[in-house]
Amino acid sequence: MNNSHKFFYLILVFLLSIFIACSKKQPAIHDKADKVLVFKAKRKMQLLKGNNVLRTYTIALGESPEGHKGKEGDERTPEGKYTLDWRNAKSSCYKSLHVSYPNEQDRKSAEEKGVSPGGMIMIHGLHPSITWVGRFHTLYDWTNGCIGVTNAEMDEIWKAVPDGTTIEIKP
Repeated sequence: MNNSHKFFYLILVFLLSIFIACSKKQPAIHDKADKVLVFKAKRKMQLLKGNNVLRTYTIALGESPEGHKGKEGDERTPEGKYTLDWRNAKSSCYKSLHVSYPNEQDRKSAEEKGVSPGGMIMIHGLHPSITWVGRFHTLYDWTNGCIGVTNAEMDEIWKAVPDGTTIEIKP
């Protein structure tokens, strides 16, 4: 076997390893979450029941993720405590859960600056144009301030997180 064949097989084994690692299926979540916790800097989101972590996801955020959302169009994900208050089964990004941003403090802060606080912050799946990237969507912050997960993860979150669940978004 010459060096070019060895290199080809090495690349093939490497790619298969990545595919297998990315396609491992976790056991189903049987409990309902009572809190969602987001760590923006780590790009992680956890579903919690009491003090128990039911599942951890790697997420994508807005294109300018550092800092609290201050105005419409700033590409930031808000920080603080909110509620997942309604859902959209026919979202342009597969399915989505709405974050109750802006709250009264967010509105007041935006008003003092003479800007709109924005809104429609969601946890959502992938837009049909990018579903092919799967879990690799997390290599880039691509949302407009929302929290992006894969469609399979969104299905799981959809079942495990009832409307009215608290979401805390940390820097």
